[in-house]
Amino acid sequence: MATKKTPLTKDTLIAMYMDYTLAHDEKPKSVYQFSKINGFTESAFYAFFGTIESLEKEIFKTFLDKTLELLDKNKDYDSYDMKSKMLSFYFTFFELLTANRSYVVMSLKQHQHQLKNLMQLSELRVAFKKYVTGIITDDIRTQQERFQNFQDKAIQEGSWIQLLLTLKFWLDDDSAAFEKTDLYIEKSVKVTFELMHITPIDSLIDFGKFIFKETIQKKS
Repeated sequence: MATKKTPLTKDTLIAMYMDYTLAHDEKPKSVYQFSKINGFTESAFYAFFGTIESLEKEIFKTFLDKTLELLDKNKDYDSYDMKSKMLSFYFTFFELLTANRSYVVMSLKQHQHQLKNLMQLSELRVAFKKYVTGIITDDIRTQQERFQNFQDKAIQEGSWIQLLLTLKFWLDDDSAAFEKTDLYIEKSVKVTFELMHITPIDSLIDFGKFIFKETIQKKS
């Protein structure tokens, strides 16, 4: 249990919250209760988080932050292509989730209403989409500048949906060492990038221009 002399940080608060939730099989009923049990003041809590819910959201973003910290320690990571970076992200991210599986499963299954569970992932979603934008490479991105923003957003949203589907698969995975999830990651990322290259957006745009031109000419 923390004492008043223990310096509080965002990470220590997160650790305390996760420990409390797992030990009591429920989240704290209030900031006051959580603070009193752990020996610090409410004002100390509010220096880092406005509500219990904002702390919960930060937990999942922290998993992503820690993932990126680990990836940055790999001196070869920057030279990877987008597919390899995405695979590295997935395996590292889910390794961290597995190390905290009891909390993740409990928190994401606490509400029957799935939307309430997904609300905890809102900060993760923002950070993940930013990460995806940062690793999009020229061989994926269209050369037509006015469509690049649209394409980036499409890749962001598609990647986010893929992450959610992988998370759902992992939550339901009962295989030893979650080997099925590893296989799922490999196959799903492979298929995603194969589709990107089979149907490049530049070809779709050129085809759209052709159809538009032909339609206009026939009407003239």
